[in-house]
Amino acid sequence: MAQQQARHRIGILGAGNIFGRYVEGLRTFPELEVVRVADVDTARARQAADEYGIAAWGHGDELLDDDSVEIVVNITPPQFHAKTVIAALEAGKHVYVEKPLAATVAEAREVLAAAASSTALLGSAPDTFLGSAVQTARHALDTGLIGEAVGATAFVRSSRSETWHPDPRAFYGPGGGPVLDMGPYYLAALVNCLGPVAQVAAATRVGTPTRKVTSPGRVVDEITVEVPTHASATLTFASGALATTLMSFDVWDTELPRIEIYGTEGTLSLPNPNFFDGDVRLKRHGDTDWAVLTPVTELFGAVDTSEQHRRGLGVRDLADAIEGAPHRANPQFAFHALDVLTSFETSQREKRFVTLESSCARPEPRPVAAHAAPIAH
Repeated sequence: MAQQQARHRIGILGAGNIFGRYVEGLRTFPELEVVRVADVDTARARQAADEYGIAAWGHGDELLDDDSVEIVVNITPPQFHAKTVIAALEAGKHVYVEKPLAATVAEAREVLAAAASSTALLGSAPDTFLGSAVQTARHALDTGLIGEAVGATAFVRSSRSETWHPDPRAFYGPGGGPVLDMGPYYLAALVNCLGPVAQVAAATRVGTPTRKVTSPGRVVDEITVEVPTHASATLTFASGALATTLMSFDVWDTELPRIEIYGTEGTLSLPNPNFFDGDVRLKRHGDTDWAVLTPVTELFGAVDTSEQHRRGLGVRDLADAIEGAPHRANPQFAFHALDVLTSFETSQREKRFVTLESSCARPEPRPVAAHAAPIAH
């Protein structure tokens, strides 16, 4: 059987920490081909190209001038997202950008305006809600397995980056912190399941103002914390559901679940939304034990293996949208996520409930696989 020819040629802008995760993930889709890598540090771009067997490398301007590149995958640091996304759209490229859509809501509005005036499509992380776990939870909700959704809880706990990352300063600087670093994955899962958020009430604080770095090969010994590291918020969804969230880099140990959704007839328990896959458990009123739901879509990677670190399902979503399929990880969804999460600090600073100006459509669910059943093993 002949190998399927790539239909979409991709250039990756940024050869940093997650570059390899994207290449490995994108190579699981035969219709996608990574043909160029660019970085402000061209030596790093060349090294990445050599390591992964990519033909072309160079500066970002060369990527935008390359007529063979149809989709730009932007994994530059957040402070560069707005400028680089707008430049790529103006060059006629479709763009997929890592979260957040931009460093600030004001910049994100400029990105939305650029996308609206372009014939190219813009996609954005967070995209892990496209994976089998959140899609399975969404299917359970849509088919009424827990009745009407009443509320939810979401808990972001510390990844202990000080113990494994050689330079974890970005986790504790502008654009970092638990709310903007990990919060987007949790919020995307909740919005996919429950719809857009209407109102936010939050309180935030700094836990420890300095952090000791103990990671092997560290380049700093201590970090001065510049952003809140502990946040508690109540989210009121337009549907009427309420979510209680705790997002913290100060919680190292806990027995709390990642995400639970509570309905009039039962409870859903979701795995870590930083990954695409994992067990979704259901317990309905009257059940003795929890049941693990059969995934309703194919797995992106084998659970509890290094495959869970791969990225790229949102790029596949964008490629499908170019061909006319529903665009789920779209810029309005990403903007709403950013707007909700930055409202935490607004609520803290102004001591009030924040009514969201933004909204988004609840993304269309991915097609259910033929093998899927409402409940299995």
